[in-house]
Amino acid sequence: MQDRSVNLEILTPEAPAPERFDDPKKAVDRLCDLYDLSTSFLCDSFQTAMEQGHPGVRYRAYYPEVRITTTTFAKVDSRLSFGHVSHPGTHAATITRPDLFRYYLEQQISLLLENHGVPVEIGISDTPMPVHFAVANDAAISVPQEGAAEFILRDVFDVPDLATTNDDIVNGVAKPAPDGTEPLAPFTAQRVDYSLARLSHYTATDPHHFQNHVLFTNYQFYVAEFEAYARAQLADPDSGYTSFVSTGNAEISDPDTPLPVVDKMPQMPTYHLKRKGGAGITLVNIGVGPSNAKTATDHIAVLRPHAWLMVGHCAGLRNSQSLGDFVLAHAYLREDRVLDDDLPVWVPIPALAEIQIALERAVAAETQLEGYDLKRIMRTGTVASVDNRNWELRDQRGPVQRLSQSRAIALDMESATIAANGFRFRVPYGTLLCVSDKPLHGELKLPGMASDFYKTQVARHLMIGIHAMEHLREMPLERIHSRKLRSFEETAFL
Repeated sequence: MQDRSVNLEILTPEAPAPERFDDPKKAVDRLCDLYDLSTSFLCDSFQTAMEQGHPGVRYRAYYPEVRITTTTFAKVDSRLSFGHVSHPGTHAATITRPDLFRYYLEQQISLLLENHGVPVEIGISDTPMPVHFAVANDAAISVPQEGAAEFILRDVFDVPDLATTNDDIVNGVAKPAPDGTEPLAPFTAQRVDYSLARLSHYTATDPHHFQNHVLFTNYQFYVAEFEAYARAQLADPDSGYTSFVSTGNAEISDPDTPLPVVDKMPQMPTYHLKRKGGAGITLVNIGVGPSNAKTATDHIAVLRPHAWLMVGHCAGLRNSQSLGDFVLAHAYLREDRVLDDDLPVWVPIPALAEIQIALERAVAAETQLEGYDLKRIMRTGTVASVDNRNWELRDQRGPVQRLSQSRAIALDMESATIAANGFRFRVPYGTLLCVSDKPLHGELKLPGMASDFYKTQVARHLMIGIHAMEHLREMPLERIHSRKLRSFEETAFL
């Protein structure tokens, strides 16, 4: 085989022919074997080239894939929003890190087998695997910067190609392959690999530590509270939690074990309270701003979490609110602008009943208030998210009029972004905020402004998010993943 661009022979690993499987575990085993075959070939070839120089050939390996071909429409439970293809034909997905996604893959393939009654086919795809991603899991190998090697890297190996690493599938603009094959999963292997690398960079923790229930916050205080809760759970042998992971992949299972001091914090410090099967809770301190919120959710989405919630601070917009009051978002005014090209602002972001109920029950349980009395400390309504931290310094006629017309009760910079990206990526989402200032009513976020009530509410806030996640954990997966998040023709994989 010749590559006309550089006129070099292409060497590839010898892979077995595609094979059909009706056992999801064996199907994933084959995906693992094929993935290991490709990565081992590229790692070995890369090391040889680094030691001996240009090999005079081009090395190429491919991602494995799973595909299914159906000839009839599936008759499935109409309540199920995933686990079946929308119409007859061939659907396929390239796969990376099947070891990391084993449980997810087994679950999704099992549903395909059950709902369609035909086997899945596992084989090698025609999508080249970039060498950067192939060596990412080998700490002994690092890819040099362009020009650092004695030869041009892309002349010998495939490198990441942003032209094929995109969100076309989740954005609903992907086109079938030339042979008519349509997407089976929401992300391609290249897109997943790209995000796995970004997650390690931004959070300073490995992707395999992430749990299926993710809390986002914009307040550092919650990190200390989360660690304290984690240690208390580790001290309880009946809690079900197994370990706590901090920045730099420092993992402890003994509640009294100290965590190392971190010399350099990552952009988005992330912490994981782990549970068997990934059923624990991850906390991400995204800092301030919609850009960070988009970045975090763009990459965490490839892990296919079961839910993510924003538990941050906000500006209260109503005179009747007090510092420390809670805000449960039922709608969003999107003026964050970072997702306008991917999800137009005219697209409504609906509240998800299962998430809303879990949050409201958690607030009631933590505050010991119920029914009408709950309104003393919690408002439900529209949350506005903006991209200007000092919005209150602008001419008040424009912003305040829009906020009033939208019936907004709170304003922040992240919640609408997280909710909108949850909608876009089909990840159940929710928002519970804590009022930290009221700039329209003279209560600015200044030192010494916090009352005892506010301090008490802040301490409760994280616990409410945690309890809501624990409630969602007990809920069947098909109930959490609402049909509200699925479009006309969806991928079978969640």
